Amino acid sequence: MHMTGKSMTEGTPWKHILKFSLPILLGAVLQQLYNTVDTIIVGNFTGQAALAAVGTTGTMLFFFLAAAIGFSAGNGVLTSQHFGAGDFEKVRRDAANGILFMLLLGAVTTVAALLLSRKIYTGFIAVPPEILDDTLLYFRIYSLGLIFQFGYNILAAVLRSVGDSAATFYFLLLASILNIVLDLWFVAGLDMGAAGAAWATNISQAASMLAAWIYMHRKYPVFRYKMRDWQLEFPIVRDTFRIGWPIALQMMIVAMGISFIQRAVNSFGQTMTAAFTVGHRMEMYLHLPCNALMTTMATFTGQNAGAKRLDRVRQGALQGVLLSFVCTLIPAAAIWLLSGVIPKAFALESTAFEYCASYLNAMAFIVVILSLYVPLFGVFQGTRHALTPTIVALCALTLRVIVTYLFKDSGFFGHTIIWWNGLFGFATGCTITWCCYLSFRWQRNALGDN
Repeated sequence: MHMTGKSMTEGTPWKHILKFSLPILLGAVLQQLYNTVDTIIVGNFTGQAALAAVGTTGTMLFFFLAAAIGFSAGNGVLTSQHFGAGDFEKVRRDAANGILFMLLLGAVTTVAALLLSRKIYTGFIAVPPEILDDTLLYFRIYSLGLIFQFGYNILAAVLRSVGDSAATFYFLLLASILNIVLDLWFVAGLDMGAAGAAWATNISQAASMLAAWIYMHRKYPVFRYKMRDWQLEFPIVRDTFRIGWPIALQMMIVAMGISFIQRAVNSFGQTMTAAFTVGHRMEMYLHLPCNALMTTMATFTGQNAGAKRLDRVRQGALQGVLLSFVCTLIPAAAIWLLSGVIPKAFALESTAFEYCASYLNAMAFIVVILSLYVPLFGVFQGTRHALTPTIVALCALTLRVIVTYLFKDSGFFGHTIIWWNGLFGFATGCTITWCCYLSFRWQRNALGDN
């Protein structure tokens, strides 16, 4: 069967890794950029209360999206291994099952989000009463578009699994431009407030999913499906779930941990919530290089494991970590230098401004630790040992939550523990990850179905 994807089983590992990760990184920057534009427009045109409302939904929305990203990545690992082994019929069937499974899961997730929204934000997150209505409105509208995010993530994962990461950048570029235009129209022009920002995101996500589908169908003959191809095969769904579940669980743990921290943030009042919203948005930029390299390492490892080249996996792992470190230093330095300027763009009031600047100064230093171990998660995922990153994430987030609640009312840290908790968590995660990697247990049965 004809296949035109790109293999990473030959040549210099770091060149493949860098070339493959750059479109992913640029796409992630665009995705984060339009989230930032949402925040800037809402903050400037609807005020700090609406800004806090939009910001407080972020962690729970990420919890639901963890399923989209995790299970899509699981299907991507499965597909990349069959692509590396040259079995294109299995590549075709893997992708079809992944797409159908993720669309069904997206529909179920939308219903769950709508049904649980009030309980989540009045009970678990404990949103301040003055921003509750805006929070629920934004969350519910955003949830209606979750199926598009599930659809886009699986299509992007399939394309990455066959070595095509560049295309996903263009789809996100389309979504980013459309989102900014619609934000300005709905929020600034039509005065729709937080609801307008949610509708803009949904429409943009639908457009990127449609563009990804058209591209995949036209460029790759193997993905030109007929109606008879759309049927779930239990073994493929089982493997997608088995590989993807630890990845999704890892991200859900992160979301749950940040949700507990968000609850602590909310206890300091609306001012801190607004500051945390901006600070956390900026922090996400610092996570992008290591996350892009983690995604790349999963595909690189999957293809090379499928080709029985674990020597290349070990070589690529070290080179991937070094690239992550260097690529993270650049935005970290920029955030640190601009920490006194960035909060102005979001129209934060004086106290919120000070909180946000302190957050950014601390995080520019702390996040460098993250860059030293997250790419190794891709190695574990690509060899079907995705439970290891889950365990690491659980340990790191548990410690972050514990120190947050232990010190938030203390005289030493006080409210600053909201950002300094990352120092404790990331240092712990780095130590555990490297111990696991250097044990080389991930190599055992890496080519099998363990």
